[in-house]
Amino acid sequence: MPEETVQTGLSDSAASGLAYLTFIPAIVFLAVPPYNQSANVRFHSWQSIFLSIAAIAASILHIFLVFIPIIGWIISLLISLTFLVVWLLCILKAFNGQRFMVPVLGALAAKQAGG
Repeated sequence: MPEETVQTGLSDSAASGLAYLTFIPAIVFLAVPPYNQSANVRFHSWQSIFLSIAAIAASILHIFLVFIPIIGWIISLLISLTFLVVWLLCILKAFNGQRFMVPVLGALAAKQAGG
């Protein structure tokens, strides 16, 4: 009777997609083998962390923009929608095993991931 190999854990694309849920799974995937040995998972984890930092910075900017009537509100809304679209693109591409490199952040993530 031939032996069956049983795969445990998540696939690389599933781990890559889950890294975008918050920065916490991203940090876990960077620390836990075998996920930290996959260049794709490392890239998506680092990009998720950098995207989270950028979102926090945008949230701080949002605090100041809400005090500027109309124009500030519109700019704040556009920033929020941009982050939502980029986040969704990153998740969809990651779950499909592809890389969507966010401008500036993607290059930083690739450098940190080593690939």
